[in-house]
Order: sequence, then C-alpha cells, then structure tokens
Amino acid sequence: MTRYVALLRGVNVGTTRLAMADLRRIVTDLGHEDVKTYLQSGNVAFGSTVRDAEKLAAGIARALTDELALTVPVLVRSGRELAAIAGGNPYADREDDPTRLLVAFLATAPKKSTVDALAVPGGENVSFTVTGREAFLHYVDGGYGRSKFTNAYLEKKLGVVATSRNWKSVRALAEMTAS
Repeated sequence: MTRYVALLRGVNVGTTRLAMADLRRIVTDLGHEDVKTYLQSGNVAFGSTVRDAEKLAAGIARALTDELALTVPVLVRSGRELAAIAGGNPYADREDDPTRLLVAFLATAPKKSTVDALAVPGGENVSFTVTGREAFLHYVDGGYGRSKFTNAYLEKKLGVVATSRNWKSVRALAEMTAS
C-alpha cells in the first residue's frame, strides 16, 4: 500500500464548492483506504495499491464529474514525492513565514524553453525555482495574495495545469503521507 495525496485545483476558493465529506466518500468509494482530507481546499491523502499516479488522478477527476458534476483538475503525488518536496525547498532556510513560501504542483514538467522564459512581473520581489513537476516560490516582500505571480500566471506562462499550496500545507501533507 502506497500513500498518496490528491491535490484538487480551485476547490472552495472561487465558485467551485466541494464538501470534504463528499471528497472523502468519493475517494473511499474508489477503493482507496485511510482517506483523510486536509483543510477545505481539496487536499486528500489516501492509501492505494494502484501504483500509477496519473490513473489515480484520472479516476478521482472522473468520479467528481460523474457524481457531483464537477470538472476539477486533480494532481497526485506519492508520499515519497512529497517527502522530497518538503525536504527540497531551496528557500525554506531563508523564510520562517510559511505564507511566503509556496509550492506550485504542476501536472507535467514544463518545457525547458518555457521555464527559461518565465519571469516575475515587473516590480515584484519573488524568487522561484522550477524543478521537474514543482515550482518553489518565495514571496520576499509579501504574501501570495498581493502578487501577480499567481497560479494562473504560472499556468499561462508554463503551459501546464498547476495548483499551489503554502509551505504549512505542504509540510502537513508530507506528514499525512509518510509511511
């Protein structure tokens, strides 16, 4: 049994509403075990014998559409991947405010050319590092809420689906999926 987390994009932050009890039920009904949600923003940890993260993500997305008529991008990471992410933030030693550190989880690794062309909007003090399917973000002068360097901006510039979590959530999800 491998521990995973499914990260749903855009849940309970705009018009897409999803009760975490419904999310737990759907993931449990798919045959996964020890299903637990974190916060109200579409984070669900679970155990599964399925070893294919893309298949897991597609199954959860399809069930959300079939049962609740929600079309929501779903990204899945294993506990091992989350441990590496939590241990690999290049800005963690520079910042003690977890709201200024974020990880943007990317559906696929972006093309090198789009990463090379990625730039912070003028006048903002944001540092970023894109590594594989994650972008580590450090909002030096303030939080994510005041920045134009947002999840939507990353999706547009990198050409991939993304969902972002603050550092506190990343660490909590890593703990929830630790085996």
